[in-house]
Amino acid sequence: MLRPNGSVLLLGLMALPLVSWGNGDKPLPAATVFAPGEITAAIDDGAAAFTPDGNTVVFMRGTDTFTLMQSHREQGHWSKPQVAAFSGQWRDFDPAMAPDGSYLLFVSNRPTVPGGKPIDAVHNGTTRIGLGMAIWRVDRHGTGWGTPVRLPDAVNSCSMTFAPSVAADGTVYYMGCIEGGDFKPMRSTPKGGSFAPAETLALGDAQAVIRDPAIAPDQSFVVYSIKHSPKEPYRLALSWRTGDGWTTACDLGDTVNGGKHSMGAQLGAGHRTLFFYSDRKLPASDAHAGADWDNGDDHIWQVSLAPWLDTPNHTCR
Repeated sequence: MLRPNGSVLLLGLMALPLVSWGNGDKPLPAATVFAPGEITAAIDDGAAAFTPDGNTVVFMRGTDTFTLMQSHREQGHWSKPQVAAFSGQWRDFDPAMAPDGSYLLFVSNRPTVPGGKPIDAVHNGTTRIGLGMAIWRVDRHGTGWGTPVRLPDAVNSCSMTFAPSVAADGTVYYMGCIEGGDFKPMRSTPKGGSFAPAETLALGDAQAVIRDPAIAPDQSFVVYSIKHSPKEPYRLALSWRTGDGWTTACDLGDTVNGGKHSMGAQLGAGHRTLFFYSDRKLPASDAHAGADWDNGDDHIWQVSLAPWLDTPNHTCR
């Protein structure tokens, strides 16, 4: 999956390095692959976005040319994924559902004007033709979709803006560019029918590389991927919102993290299950191990966040 290696206001204090987080001596849950044999395929999948009833999922599929796929749960099984009505022509990925299910955010290189060219990615003096990334919104109308609309420049302040997540009040958390060319987790709040200038989130310590923030609807916690050196895998961590910032990055442990990366965090229906993608393979004891899709490609994984969300005082242990 593609993950690229206004005014800015820092939110809160920088946190300390990763700390393991558990619920006393109780074992932490293990991540499991989502809908094996129904959603999974012998190609990269990731970034699952669910409607509030949990019966429709939109996710990205592909390695270089991404497409948004859609599937519905019927009688306990997921339908064969189909290309979402608004996707299939451009490079579309990173879907994120609004908590009330009224709209979907996603990332695309599609032209900003009808008949135009796909947007280019410009970063640190290098231009990659047609590989730009901007966040778009598409409204849901019953079981259908409206026409995608690009979010304003307050959010899309550069040509490489990606990995959105949206809170109940419409605040968008995402990856954006800051001066100097770095990518940082950011947020922008609704203001006057548009958005306020983006704020940079102080997640992790100063040396950490952060990707893919997934915000709780009430903005009480955020799950994200973090690493400290190029040779490290991205691992999932969680931080709670405090009065003056965010708590220390709490690693979700080895039963959740695995493979070369764990990324693309999104919260499922009910907001207590974490969905993400990883290139890990199934353990040999799993009934689906060795299937044609169990090949080291990215697939969607899930894990309950209950042990962390129900920890007294939301403290790291």
